Amino acid sequence: MPGKAPGRPPAVRLSVLDRSRTRRGEEPAEALRATVALAREAERLGYHRFWVSEHHGVPGVAGSAPTVLAAAVASATTRIRVGTGGVMLPNHRPMVVAEQFGVLAALFPGRIDMGLGRSVGFTDGVRRALGREKDAADDFAAQLAELLGWFDGTQQAHPGVRARPAEGLRVPAFVLATGEGADLAAAAGLPLVIAAAHGEERMLAAIDRYRDRFRPSAQAAEPYVVVSGTVAVAGTVERARDLLVPEAWAGAYSRTHGEFPPLAPVAEIRARTMSARERAAFEQSLKGHIAGTPAQAAAELAALVARSGADEFLVATSSYDRAALLDSYRLLAEAVGQV
Repeated sequence: MPGKAPGRPPAVRLSVLDRSRTRRGEEPAEALRATVALAREAERLGYHRFWVSEHHGVPGVAGSAPTVLAAAVASATTRIRVGTGGVMLPNHRPMVVAEQFGVLAALFPGRIDMGLGRSVGFTDGVRRALGREKDAADDFAAQLAELLGWFDGTQQAHPGVRARPAEGLRVPAFVLATGEGADLAAAAGLPLVIAAAHGEERMLAAIDRYRDRFRPSAQAAEPYVVVSGTVAVAGTVERARDLLVPEAWAGAYSRTHGEFPPLAPVAEIRARTMSARERAAFEQSLKGHIAGTPAQAAAELAALVARSGADEFLVATSSYDRAALLDSYRLLAEAVGQV
């Protein structure tokens, strides 16, 4: 990336994770089109990667088929790396995942990333619909080994069967750290993606453990850490903090009502009379994020990257106001010297 002017914080490699969040009263198609539009803007601003996620049966999220959406994003862009943050491997057969990424890599050579997670369906009903149980995540290490084996031709679970066009293609794989994810990434010799919002002390401990236990592999010769989190940037601190409100309320509502809703306008949430339980969850959801003016956000982000030793930061910000969200991504890119 280009260097920055003297006196500004050091540049940080930035990427984007978008979950195709729906807004109150809109159809899922609008959210998916907005994801593709955001990817084009992220490419223009110099972001390194653009990733999409996998959620099933969630009212507030339109992104249920990440490899399909990644294909749309890759088709609409020309340079930015495109991938998933992530495909939830326990929900799928490894061969099918290999074939899907093989097709993507064949169509968009040198631009596709394979971010992989261990989560299963959010509710019992979703898990039944997917044909999976809660303990499906327990087999992640074996699933991951089989998946990688389909690419390098070493898988032994199904002798004589080959995944085409995946075999022989190099698709960088990343492990999303949930639970034992950091240890699994280290054992497999893969880059680690870890969230900053669930307690920095725990995050730093997991990163240290990952680096200590990392085993070099054909995928990565040394540890590589991607920290993910929310960064909201605006002309004033107050406006930046307002960007956090819709997602914070959605998170609080999901914890108190069992359903993750579409994003609502800030004014409506501010005016809402919350129960004590809702208020506590809402206030908790507002913590652990970076929000401020461009200079403040860039400085906080640089400090977090320095503390964690992260190689990359994956910005995963959602808000009701899409224009303000796009402006936030632009201001952040400018503040760290990407444009």
